Amino acid sequence: MAAIGQRLEIRQGQSLVMTPQLQQAIKLLQLSNIELAEYCEQELERNPILERDDSTPAPTEDAAPQVAEAPGERTDEALSRDDFSKAGDLDQAAHDNMYDGEQTAAPPQGQQGSLTDWTQVKSSGGFDEEGMESSVAAELTLKDHLEAQLAIAALTAEDRLICLALIDGIDEAGYLRTELADVVQKLNCEIEDVQAVLGVLQGFDPVGVAARDLSECLSLQLKAADRLDPAMAMLLTRLDLVARRDIAQLCALCGVDAEDVADMLAEIRGLNPKPGLAFGAEQVAPVVPDVFVRVGPDGGWLVELNTDTLPRLLVNSRYYSQVSKGARDKDSKTYLLDCLNNANWLVKSLDQRARTILKVATEIVRQQDAFLTYGVRHLKPLNLRMIADAIAMHESTVSRVTSNKYIATPRGLFELKYFFTASIQSVDGAESHSAEAVRDRIREMIEKEAPREILSDDRIVSLLTADGVNIARRTVAKYREAMRIPSSVERRRLKAG
Repeated sequence: MAAIGQRLEIRQGQSLVMTPQLQQAIKLLQLSNIELAEYCEQELERNPILERDDSTPAPTEDAAPQVAEAPGERTDEALSRDDFSKAGDLDQAAHDNMYDGEQTAAPPQGQQGSLTDWTQVKSSGGFDEEGMESSVAAELTLKDHLEAQLAIAALTAEDRLICLALIDGIDEAGYLRTELADVVQKLNCEIEDVQAVLGVLQGFDPVGVAARDLSECLSLQLKAADRLDPAMAMLLTRLDLVARRDIAQLCALCGVDAEDVADMLAEIRGLNPKPGLAFGAEQVAPVVPDVFVRVGPDGGWLVELNTDTLPRLLVNSRYYSQVSKGARDKDSKTYLLDCLNNANWLVKSLDQRARTILKVATEIVRQQDAFLTYGVRHLKPLNLRMIADAIAMHESTVSRVTSNKYIATPRGLFELKYFFTASIQSVDGAESHSAEAVRDRIREMIEKEAPREILSDDRIVSLLTADGVNIARRTVAKYREAMRIPSSVERRRLKAG
């Protein structure tokens, strides 16, 4: 039997402390430009060493931020290397939980003094919980309501982009104010695709949404109630007669008697001419792009930050020197030194945040050049790891950068996350295909099939494999069902009839 006693042991282990500065760096990276501006305003009120830089921003992107060296403060390079070089293990464990088992890229060797060192640690979210709990939930807007339905709609990625463009063109009353031709031109897609997506959008709640005029709005509501008969459809073509209550002309137009017209008018009066007003008004907080993309003189793409939305702060080292000389007690000196260190760190964090966003956005533009040039059907398969490997950053950094960040392109305004699409492997290890492109090819095959040569799912697999796409039959069936295309047996019966 082993003896029970007391003894002393020395054990060596590694742990990572989430310092306030590290929490701040992670928090700043994932804030939107509006949230970042609010955060900096709070820091300006809290820290007397900070001041707003109202001068014109420097034209060079490599200019170092203005900081003041505090007594005993280590350089940013040493701080990043010493404090965060061992954060990879903790970040790997958190990353496995947050990204559904995807493996992360190892942090690049020898990287110093950059924001990627800081973000090799996954935030637990605890440092911002208080702010999240204290925030007041905004009233649900019509756009929020429609986008929530879009999230569960069985649409391809390209059709989702079309639907988002249509939703952006819907006013508060629920009417579509964007011309379909404008959507076609912006996304370089087919008018038939836009019309098909509009039909799906018009099936969303509230009934009558996305109508282009009052007649269409009422028609959608009557159709949903199974009350759109030929007489009612004819009446809706002459709402001017309804407004004048010209019963005689309405009777002649619809081919019914006065009593039927009176019933039809009563039914119309029970409809909602402005279905969108049941939701809250849109907040006066338009989406402001963080990055601009435009065509350069040589035909390439120029990527630049929206400097108008970036807070510009300075460390007032002169004020610190003056005040610190008058500080006599230890608490005052400690407070001033903390203010100086926090101010230095914030200015550096803002600078490195901007550089990181620009670097990630530039690589996304390079990867999705075909989309910007030719349109929505040329989205390339893309994931976080591909961007992270290309720019020697950690996947978690790319994930934070692409959250709540928007890019203005000649094709429209998109969230950076929209450019990440799934991929399907090619035969013989060739370049992979985007899932959206494969869905489009399946749809095109079925649309062009002859009535006597209906393509089965196995036949579609064979045709795609011959074309270099490595895809399983169950995947074809899944994509076909997601596009609401009947099976080959049902299509044969429909086309035979």
